[in-house]
Amino acid sequence: MRSLIHGISQWAEHKSSWLVLFATSLALEIAALYFQYGMGLKPCIMCIYQRTAMYGIVLSALIVVIKNNGLTRMIGFAGWAVASVWGFLIAQEHVGILNAANPFFATCEIVPNFPSWLQLHEWIPAVFAAHGDCLEDSWQFMSMGMAEWMQIIFALYAAVFAFVFACRLLDKKPF
Repeated sequence: MRSLIHGISQWAEHKSSWLVLFATSLALEIAALYFQYGMGLKPCIMCIYQRTAMYGIVLSALIVVIKNNGLTRMIGFAGWAVASVWGFLIAQEHVGILNAANPFFATCEIVPNFPSWLQLHEWIPAVFAAHGDCLEDSWQFMSMGMAEWMQIIFALYAAVFAFVFACRLLDKKPF
């Protein structure tokens, strides 16, 4: 068991582990753009917030891929943790909207509520503009919609973060 913890801890210092995180999260972003432009599924505000959280994971990993040291790993770990938990909470809220007893009162915003210094929906509208309805849930895979799948995906990212970071702490190497 000790060697497994040490092995996971050591791998977190290698660029390859961060490249895996970068590649998987970027692949999900590419898939989201395919759903939007290839399949014509318009993203709602909750989808855009989840997309933003996923880009948080992409950027957190990219920082370490570009320059791998203790400081960038600390930033990468922090970004990964925050983005995966935030994404999970947004996906959970989206599932709540979809499953609301009275959908008339379960609505979401029309315009993204990004900070004034980060107006992504105005800077890159092709990626961050919300044109869809939060109650639209036509896409299904294995009896689950997009929001439910994103809840699972973000939960997995958060669980992997917790496991890797716990291994780092047990191996006495947090960053």
